[in-house]
Amino acid sequence: MLANFKISLFFICNLCLLVLANSSEQFDEELSIKSLQDGKVASKFSFKTLLKGASPKDPRTLGTDDESQHYTLFPLGLGQILREYGVTELHLTLNAGNWNYGRWGYPEEKGVGPGAELWVWMGDGAPNSIDHRWKGLRNALAGLFCASLGSLDEQCTTSPVRSFSPEGVLPDWDLPHQIRHASLPSEHVCTENLTPFLKLLPCKSLSGIASLLNPHRLFDADWHGMGIHVLWRGKEGIEVRLTFQSIMDPSRSSSKQKQDWSLQSLFDRAIDRTCPIAHSSLISVSLPSSGAHSITPEPSRVDSGSAIFDVATVPKPFNAAMNWPSDFEYQYDTSLTPLKIQRTLKGSSQARGQLSLVIANHGQVSQQVVYLETMPWLVQFYLHTLKTSVNGAESDAVISNITYIPAIPHSRPTTFEAVLLLPARSTTRLTMDVTKAFLRYTEHPPDAQRGWDLPPAVFTPIHGGQSQNATAGLPSERIYTPALLVDLATPDFSMPYNVIIFSCSLMAFLFGSIFNLLTRRFVVVHVGSGKQE
Repeated sequence: MLANFKISLFFICNLCLLVLANSSEQFDEELSIKSLQDGKVASKFSFKTLLKGASPKDPRTLGTDDESQHYTLFPLGLGQILREYGVTELHLTLNAGNWNYGRWGYPEEKGVGPGAELWVWMGDGAPNSIDHRWKGLRNALAGLFCASLGSLDEQCTTSPVRSFSPEGVLPDWDLPHQIRHASLPSEHVCTENLTPFLKLLPCKSLSGIASLLNPHRLFDADWHGMGIHVLWRGKEGIEVRLTFQSIMDPSRSSSKQKQDWSLQSLFDRAIDRTCPIAHSSLISVSLPSSGAHSITPEPSRVDSGSAIFDVATVPKPFNAAMNWPSDFEYQYDTSLTPLKIQRTLKGSSQARGQLSLVIANHGQVSQQVVYLETMPWLVQFYLHTLKTSVNGAESDAVISNITYIPAIPHSRPTTFEAVLLLPARSTTRLTMDVTKAFLRYTEHPPDAQRGWDLPPAVFTPIHGGQSQNATAGLPSERIYTPALLVDLATPDFSMPYNVIIFSCSLMAFLFGSIFNLLTRRFVVVHVGSGKQE
């Protein structure tokens, strides 16, 4: 009798906690899957937690004791970091590989730059400066996600306002907000980053859509990346969105040239149970606009060309599948992304070079883009050598609104930001001479002969529209170029190694000889069988 009472009390308490969580916090999960024109499959996991009625911490109150934070669904580890450093908006991405805009189009999540990228908006007016809080923030995130974000120091940090506008709402505190942005192209996402990522989810990877996050399949994809986005929705509250994107090739595991796929074939898993605390759990599959195809099982509904499955109501185990009766035929579509960008660093010299940028606009209308270039102080620009041409003819009307912040050696990177006007059906070329720094031998990385990774350039097409935080011209997408590799003057590190080896050998020989002379006892040994008189 007593045991039954305890069990009933336990379930009642859990039910009360669930009702309380749903009243102040809301968790939604979604998986969107889309077959691409080259036969690959793009998938995006999105886990959204809304802390209703909450607002970012005023930086002027950072010097006082904070009120207790009681989270049920909201990730506590991340929430404590946000309030500790007074962060209004945060975006962190870790990606492996280069996104192919020509084949895959624009991604659903814009932050697809290679390596690690972190940018935040913070209000000024705190007892500590924004740069001091920025340093503590990146170190805290490095510990939370087991990533080398501590390397995003002042030598990588810039403040590009036009390229990274707020995606949420900035509070009206009568205080200026500033942005800090840094990228580390040599950092990649791996299992040790995915594990803390899953720990931030209410159901972890035990149930719901998150159970499909199989690291063996995700990290075998042609491209994969994870993101953490925190922003303020005004009266709605603070939103934390955890995302994971991947590009998989179903034909790689098939003996035939087929683009058929299923959840089991993509992730080697099916959904066995629903996340009990998810307000909504949906799987959206984009249906092809033409051609014969079939999808199983029958979707819950079809909305705007997408088959929607409600994970809470579908029979378990759930394994959605898409099949085509005919073999796959690749058809290239240039309308996916009208801009094609090629960025190279020319020159065989280890002291000088030239940065070359070729942008082809295949669209029928002219396009305005914000061009952002952030270079470490290792590579410095000669701005007076900047040349622009359209279809081979020089033109100064291409570039305008230039913002240039030169680098400071060992301290600050170069920031070059400008607005480019790309005529329709044209090819625009930009060139600029650069100089390469001569480093001290102690500043070279362990793999010095490989070279240095340079961050990608960022292009943000400008479209009309109004937002709550910006006037007309808010960028809607971002295009990242691949990272570059620069070859700097590198000393012959084999010579110091040879000197070290020779010196150590000599010291060992001298020490061993002297040690033997000081510690060995010399005695006279008589050789022979008979005793000598």
